[in-house]
Amino acid sequence: MNRLVLAATLAERGVVRYTPAGLPALDLMLRHESEVSEDGQPRKVSMDIKAVAIGQGITRRVGALTLGTAGSFAGFLASGRNGRGLVFHVTALD
Repeated sequence: MNRLVLAATLAERGVVRYTPAGLPALDLMLRHESEVSEDGQPRKVSMDIKAVAIGQGITRRVGALTLGTAGSFAGFLASGRNGRGLVFHVTALD
């Protein structure tokens, strides 16, 4: 199963573009910071992750967020353009 739910803040948002199929898309950068336990030891985790929201409903919701807004972003991971890196495809926002 390929499902990711990430508590993050909206760090960057591009302008609305359209896919070849005509769907609206927003390129995003999400920032996550937390503390987790690894082998019984606390570890601080901080990362930025490339993300994209595709489709009218989700682009409208993400487009209405102010930069720095925290939320729970859900979706899946896929290869980036040209097969380079990973991109988080956001399909839901809470």
